[in-house]
Amino acid sequence: MTALDTPVCDFGWKALDFSLEGIDGKTYTLADARGPKGTLITFICNHCPYVRAIAPRLSEDLTRLQDEGIGAIAIMPNDTVISPGDSFDKMKEFAAQHGFTFPYVIDRTQEIARAYDARCTPDVFGFNA
Repeated sequence: MTALDTPVCDFGWKALDFSLEGIDGKTYTLADARGPKGTLITFICNHCPYVRAIAPRLSEDLTRLQDEGIGAIAIMPNDTVISPGDSFDKMKEFAAQHGFTFPYVIDRTQEIARAYDARCTPDVFGFNA
């Protein structure tokens, strides 16, 4: 996912529900990702140079936020045929390499990315409790 123009932040909308397969074999919904103090939904992919540059810090920051009661989930929305570096197996490797403590799920149809209007990776959406 690449974008030349990013939208202005649209405050006040509610997080949209989803049901996506995690690299651990579980299915995750918005309710599973929610934290008592809020939720961060981050759209990332393995091959993006920007994601790769921030992956160690992203993992560290999201782990700290989870400790503070903020739920976190990462969604990979890319077509894995077009971007084989984002395959499900590569997602598992990427998460292990960076010590993800939060669910990493795949949006195989890009339906959720479109619903959130995610434009590029990384794209972060924060919601209060």
